Amino acid sequence: MKDSLSILNVSGPYREPREPVFSYDYSIQRSDWPTANSVRIKVSIPDEFDYLKNKILAVSGGSPGQQLRVTQLLSRRIADRKLQIADEQSMLLERRDVMIDPFTGPLLHLFAPLEAWMSEQKASLRQEVREQVGL
Repeated sequence: MKDSLSILNVSGPYREPREPVFSYDYSIQRSDWPTANSVRIKVSIPDEFDYLKNKILAVSGGSPGQQLRVTQLLSRRIADRKLQIADEQSMLLERRDVMIDPFTGPLLHLFAPLEAWMSEQKASLRQEVREQVGL
């Protein structure tokens, strides 16, 4: 059995230049690692974020500040889930820095569990947006 993953710190979202993605930097640790490692998770704006926001949740409207908060909230939830999926797929077992690209192209097979999570969490995500953003 693999050692459980601990998240020490998360920063972001960052807007990647020349790519339609938001990225988050995670500092992760396993008990058998002497030091923490970093993982950069990229969230595709058109393929992952917009899919959740527009097709699954149908969130629209609001002030620019509300839209910014929705973006921060939903992109972070996607990045957190993508980190879990990557860990479940044993992509984070080695002690090295890792970049998890959008679940498109070569990683398209990982979009199915992400999409299933989006559908399962639809009600709770809507409630979170309603409570924290007011939309």
